[in-house]
Amino acid sequence: MSRKIERLINLTIALLATKRYLTKSEIFRSVEGYEGSAETKERMFERDKDDLRSLGIEIEVGSFDPLFNDEAGYRIKQEKYQLDLGAITPTEISLLSLAAQAWQGASFDEAAQKALLKLNSMGVPSDSLSLPTAAHKINDGGGDLPLITKAIAEQQLITFTYVDSQLDRHQRKVVPVGLSSRSGFWYLSGVDQDVQEIRTFRIDRIEGEISATKGPKDFEPPQGFDPARVFDGNPSQSIAIIDVRKGKGTSLRALATSVQSLGEWDQLKLPIYNLNTLASLVLWHGIDVYVQEPLELRDLIVAQLETLVSNHG
Repeated sequence: MSRKIERLINLTIALLATKRYLTKSEIFRSVEGYEGSAETKERMFERDKDDLRSLGIEIEVGSFDPLFNDEAGYRIKQEKYQLDLGAITPTEISLLSLAAQAWQGASFDEAAQKALLKLNSMGVPSDSLSLPTAAHKINDGGGDLPLITKAIAEQQLITFTYVDSQLDRHQRKVVPVGLSSRSGFWYLSGVDQDVQEIRTFRIDRIEGEISATKGPKDFEPPQGFDPARVFDGNPSQSIAIIDVRKGKGTSLRALATSVQSLGEWDQLKLPIYNLNTLASLVLWHGIDVYVQEPLELRDLIVAQLETLVSNHG
């Protein structure tokens, strides 16, 4: 990740987490990446604001007390931090999947945590729990996603050695048409040139390097193909039982198939499509959520908390 992208992510996190407007001086002191003279920092910040606004992120400008003409401050309201994507193509879905990786784990990143700690130390109230949910980082099978995404966008032909479920190795020639994820793994879907049908491959089972060349001139993407529906028809996922404090856990409640009142708490039942993603959702809500079952989900959350403590003290 480039330093500029990292700075933009950390700036976004700081502006989302703050409970009041942040002045430029507070931003420069808390967000890593603003270096050099005062004039240089000003230019960097103006460019960063333009970049975020061009991405559709609305930055609100205000002050502590407008009656006294205080220094202008900045923040991002969570309810306005969303994108209206409308209809998007499989290629765009794949590209967005890559873009999402920049956010995955970013709010637990050391630089981002330092920014929130600095804000609190300066007396600026901030809350990491107010940040939008970040999905847990999934296995990219060795970092081939940028190459595959480019091949999808340019309809290239990719060649690779694939290890199937029987541990047999086969040479595959595929024109990729989409990426999807399930249970923490990336999957590549594409038209297998040997059978001229769509096949799906788990990326971490690709052995060695992937080579990309110019695709067939007459290739046409399959009509109606949706990477998000690759696994339709598979058996139902297991269920998690989670207790959530009244008035809390909005994102968990949105996924629940049933809610039972327990007084101060509600007991939710949620389908488990991805254990890591659900663990990340639970972590965001801190002490307002308690996992009853399954035991695997509780163990995963404990392990992630131990890692967080180990990394940040």
